Parts: sequence; C-alpha cells; structure tokens
Amino acid sequence: MSLPGQFSDPRVITLFGLLAVSTVAWLTLSLRTRARTRRDPAGTPLERVWHPQESVPLTPAEEHAFGQVVSRLTPGPAGRLR
Repeated sequence: MSLPGQFSDPRVITLFGLLAVSTVAWLTLSLRTRARTRRDPAGTPLERVWHPQESVPLTPAEEHAFGQVVSRLTPGPAGRLR
C-alpha cells in the first residue's frame, strides 16, 4: 500500500522520519535529565553568596596583605608553593 499524493515522495517520508527520531531522542534525554535532577538534588549548584569585597573597596594595607597571601599560593618556577 503506497501513500497518496505528496506523501509518497521519499523526501517527505525521510523528513517525517527524522522529525520522529529527533522528537523521541529529545524526549528521552529531557526525561532522563529530569529524573536525574529529582533523584540527586545535591548535584545542583549552590546559591550564590554575596561577599563584602564585591562592593566595599579595600584599604591599601588590606590590598597589600591580600597580595602577599596570593603570591604565596602562586606556583613557583618548580611548580611548588612558595
């Protein structure tokens, strides 16, 4: 039994087939992601926490102290901490 008129064109059949396959794949992936999210709520990112340095300027002494801490944590030439 062949399809009547425009639906007998192989391009139309291919288009509907690709649409069906992509829809099934999209639904499968989205349902799997939704199930994983409900099952593992610890995998969600933490809520952003405001930090005072975001809006309060540092004094020169605080900037110097911060720079000393950062320079100690920066890897040296041998790849070790200073």
